[in-house]
Amino acid sequence: MNSARSGSGAGTTAGAGAVGANLLAVRSHNTALVLDLLRTAGPDGISRLELADRTGLTPQAVSKITARLREPGLVTEAGRRASTGGKPRTVLRLVPEAGHAVGVHLDRDELRVVLVDLTGTVVGERSAPLDLGAGAAVVVEAVAREVEGLVGEVVGGSARLASDGHLLGVGVALPGPLDHIHGVLHRVTGFPEWDGFPLRDALGRRLGVPVVVDKDTNAAALGLAVGGEGGAFAYLHLGTGLGAGLVIGGGVHRGARTGAGEFGHQVIQLDGPPCDCGNRGCIEALCLAAVARGDVDEAARVLGAGAANLVGLLDIDLVLLGGRTVAADPEPFVRGVAAVLGERARREGAGEAAVPVRVAAGGARGVAEGAAQLLLGPLFGRADG
Repeated sequence: MNSARSGSGAGTTAGAGAVGANLLAVRSHNTALVLDLLRTAGPDGISRLELADRTGLTPQAVSKITARLREPGLVTEAGRRASTGGKPRTVLRLVPEAGHAVGVHLDRDELRVVLVDLTGTVVGERSAPLDLGAGAAVVVEAVAREVEGLVGEVVGGSARLASDGHLLGVGVALPGPLDHIHGVLHRVTGFPEWDGFPLRDALGRRLGVPVVVDKDTNAAALGLAVGGEGGAFAYLHLGTGLGAGLVIGGGVHRGARTGAGEFGHQVIQLDGPPCDCGNRGCIEALCLAAVARGDVDEAARVLGAGAANLVGLLDIDLVLLGGRTVAADPEPFVRGVAAVLGERARREGAGEAAVPVRVAAGGARGVAEGAAQLLLGPLFGRADG
């Protein structure tokens, strides 16, 4: 597939293959505004005059932008709409299949890959067992093999992803800590051998397309925000590990060094059991130990204690729960976390104003879909993509 740069701040790789001319034209603020309105308008489309009214651009500017977008087939006519005066207005719509992005969820023991169109709709999916401790070369090749197989299966293409389609790139989400800006891993909990590995550049060279790397929790939180979750919320992911994705002010809060959301390594029991991170009494160690012995209620209580800390620190509006461990038995986790938050609210005199808790949308592929949004976000003007 022809590749395209994923824009400033999206973590593109140098020398990651030819830049697809078809998607170069979208790299401007005004074009992103227009594209986003076309995306939200759906198949019914929107007229140039409406685009001008809603963006504040002149009709001439909108005409130039939409003309550039029509040339590579990103936008097409969707019929005509009667106007209050004069001739009927031509309606334009986004062509979802004109571009794609790949999202990869790289877990400690499993690999999940999705292919999405320009609207974020999943058009293909794969999963396979994985050992994150098998070494960088093995893992990079496994990711590349699944990505190439999925893209070839759904839209066709050679091993270098070169075809007549338009691939924005690959978003990879995995456990942290890591450096989102440079795509370099740090000491992934339980897998210190990954410390300093330039995953973004290595995978970009192997696939020949732009690659963006972020924490699994950040990717999931981004996907939820794009999907319509509003306000300030925390996404708590309990699977093979425990972490949080934070959305504050409408965007993912990563922190200056992508360190925000290392939720699982809050120490809440000074003399507690050792954690793989080197501390003792971390929420992750306590929670996973409770899960391992089948005490889901205790695991939920520990998770609730961590959630209460977040609510107290950040005054968030909502707590969302996800990850395979939660998905296996969601009700006691929701009930247990809500009980801890409810008790906290009562102690503070908030009464019925406890922060709500519910299971996050997206299911097993929520992280992978969010990873694809790391590429789609900049296209539609989201700075946190």
